Amino acid sequence: MPALNALLRILLVWLLMVVAESLHGVLRRALFDPDVEFVVRQASVLTGALIIFAITWACIGWLRIRSTAGALGVGVLWVVLTLAFEIVVGRAMGLDWTRIASDYDLLHGGLMPLGLLAMALTPWAVRRLKTGSDRRAAPSR
Repeated sequence: MPALNALLRILLVWLLMVVAESLHGVLRRALFDPDVEFVVRQASVLTGALIIFAITWACIGWLRIRSTAGALGVGVLWVVLTLAFEIVVGRAMGLDWTRIASDYDLLHGGLMPLGLLAMALTPWAVRRLKTGSDRRAAPSR
């Protein structure tokens, strides 16, 4: 049962990220002209990574990640879930495979692989930062 509870917490935080990123995308489409869509999508990889970092920072204690391997495992699971989500939603919106793949083509400016790498490493980085700040704050004996 503890593994199920941990998985549920990981999935709930990922769903919070999906909602936040979806709102981020809606705002992007509402605020920017379609003529600059690709450039704005590129920039949104950075702002999206910041959103993921902030959510992870806020939820890291609740996630109860106990090890480096656990943190990296959470990040990889989030990436797999995100890839599946992106493909399913993209296809449901009628996007063709070329359009979906364009976000992942580094050679042509698609920066999603960098965003996914950031997502994969965020639980590890946040855990390390929080643990490091806890060690510095503790009085030495």
